[in-house]
Amino acid sequence: MVAGTHSGAGKTTVTLTLLHAMTTKGLSVQPFKVGPDFIDTAYHGEIAGRASVNLDLWMMGPDIVRSSFERFSADSDVALIEAMGALYDGEDGTERGSAADVAKLLDVPIILVIDIWGMTRSTIPLLTGFLSFDADLKFAGFVMNRAGSDRHAAMVRDALPHHLRALCLGYVLHSDQLAIPERHLGLVTPDENAVNTSTRRAALSSAKSGLDIDALIPAPSAKSQNIATPLQISGDKVRIAIARDSAFSFYYLENLAFLEQAGAELCPFSPISDTSLPTNISGIYLGGGYPESFATELASNLPLVDQLRQLTCLALPMYAECGGFIYLGRSLTLFDGTTQPMVDVFPVDIVMDPKHLAIRYVSVRTTTASALGPAGTIARGQEFHQSRIVKSLAGTEFYEVTASNGEHFEHGMQRGGATGSYIHLHFASNPAIPQHFVQSCRAWSREFL
Repeated sequence: MVAGTHSGAGKTTVTLTLLHAMTTKGLSVQPFKVGPDFIDTAYHGEIAGRASVNLDLWMMGPDIVRSSFERFSADSDVALIEAMGALYDGEDGTERGSAADVAKLLDVPIILVIDIWGMTRSTIPLLTGFLSFDADLKFAGFVMNRAGSDRHAAMVRDALPHHLRALCLGYVLHSDQLAIPERHLGLVTPDENAVNTSTRRAALSSAKSGLDIDALIPAPSAKSQNIATPLQISGDKVRIAIARDSAFSFYYLENLAFLEQAGAELCPFSPISDTSLPTNISGIYLGGGYPESFATELASNLPLVDQLRQLTCLALPMYAECGGFIYLGRSLTLFDGTTQPMVDVFPVDIVMDPKHLAIRYVSVRTTTASALGPAGTIARGQEFHQSRIVKSLAGTEFYEVTASNGEHFEHGMQRGGATGSYIHLHFASNPAIPQHFVQSCRAWSREFL
């Protein structure tokens, strides 16, 4: 696990550097990310060549986190986990859900990332505190990030007492080429990053020169024999369209795996550029992303908008989360005050608001039967958005919600076969949901296809 002394210490930079170093050595590396983050996992997948998996104790629970880690890493040479936040920081000032909590659950060693910009000997008490705070943790060593120069890194290393110097795994020089641009709600996604993949790989190749690669990369060994049994498909496959482009890219890999296990054939399409949905579909999954950055293109794609409206009238099963929910709303007002019409499946008007920021874990209970299951279906998920509903029809709320801080509210909408909300559900919290959704799609196809 790559963990940091604080948020912003350089976990993503070091993780991507290690992924690049290991894959160029010919190793198969399975990346993971602690917490609900979608963007870091996208960068992992770009470099590792295989999708990254989220490990979130609050949404998944310890047993599912452990089984997910074992299942997805079973056929890889190395499992590399990027932590979330600072190493020891968990829920409400406790250890619960922290990177340290996950490291102990999975019994994995930690590579600690320390930002040495502007420091030399002061790294000693910082390292001493972090490395000795919890005797139950295992440390493989530490990496010095944002070294001002090779000489700066050598000064820091030489100032360390012998027992700390022996744990130094190298350094990464400060480089603007390694920085990932930020915007509202986090980092720019790989699709929108002005730095292309080849340039990013070249920067990572340069960055790894300061690391002790032999100490970081384990010796090759036989693949694990504990490879998970292939997922069993339930019933005939049904084609489900899934929005995948620069506007919609936020999906938990587990969610897609659960849908495929239930019998879904996921058919990608672009709401930005495709003028029609994939053929012979029986359902639609619209994930999160940044529709506000492509609102003009989405509103201008009238053939697709008309098709979505027509299918809503036929009660096609649709499931929309956050960005997908915004897209299926009535209108979207952008940060600059301009308004674009959306699909109008759900009677909601939404405005981007820089003063409004919702970041929270939630548990939900459905109030009515839907494509997700019977009334009373429960699940866990998270919200992360900088927009709010300014107008909607009263009495149409689909979820009874309890936030992780104890707050209770109602949210979400259902219209015909479509359900949507700001909430990103994690299907591992209730695997019956993807099964029911695929069953609903299958039933629809028997009637209309």
